[in-house]
Amino acid sequence: MDRDSNLYTFLFATFMVLVVASVLAFTSQSLKDLQRENVRKEKMQNILSTVGINVSRDESETLYKKYITEELALKIDGSVNKNINPFSDIVLAKEIKKDYDKQHFPLYIAEINDEKYYIIELRGVGLWDAIWGYMSLKNDLNTIKGVSFDHKGETAGLGAEITKDWFKESFVGEKVFDLDGNLAGITVLKGNNDPNNTDKDDHEVDAISGSTITGDGVTDMIKERLNNYLVYFDSIKTNSS
Repeated sequence: MDRDSNLYTFLFATFMVLVVASVLAFTSQSLKDLQRENVRKEKMQNILSTVGINVSRDESETLYKKYITEELALKIDGSVNKNINPFSDIVLAKEIKKDYDKQHFPLYIAEINDEKYYIIELRGVGLWDAIWGYMSLKNDLNTIKGVSFDHKGETAGLGAEITKDWFKESFVGEKVFDLDGNLAGITVLKGNNDPNNTDKDDHEVDAISGSTITGDGVTDMIKERLNNYLVYFDSIKTNSS
């Protein structure tokens, strides 16, 4: 074929367009796959962090499989839907938009040094947008082992401080039920007369200065999400008594 002909020029240009489009499509898909994998591993990191296992992204899957012994998709009546994988099938941001009786609630059970920990997923609203995280309870289903928080758009230096260690550590050891066994949750409160958080039976942690709405969001998020697990928790307590 004459390389100077219009037909050759057209065919060559078409070929190059197809090649470039294929390369771009492959690159785009590869980046999406990598992004999904990073999100998956970050989720494992966050879950593990609530039970004191802080690992790199590369280590997360190995240690997740080692310490997380059960993944349950709970229904509001406390039953388990074995047809749903809570880790991969439940996206809480979408799940909470369903009719309440059709929702599922992820629960992860960790075993470390013969101790069990129950990890629930959190989702709520801060000042500007969504806040979320995980919270683990010790085997008594009352004492907080650890928490992990994140946000979409809270203000840096204010509401965004919920991701800082000093704030998360204030929850450790707090009780979520009162002495009568009623759900108390944890209230994020400024001026709670316990700024050093030494009283672990008051169901309160000190708030972040200038972040009342974000703190209220954390308060509401914890109690609202915990409420969905009460029937299941009661069944465990009954079976162990």
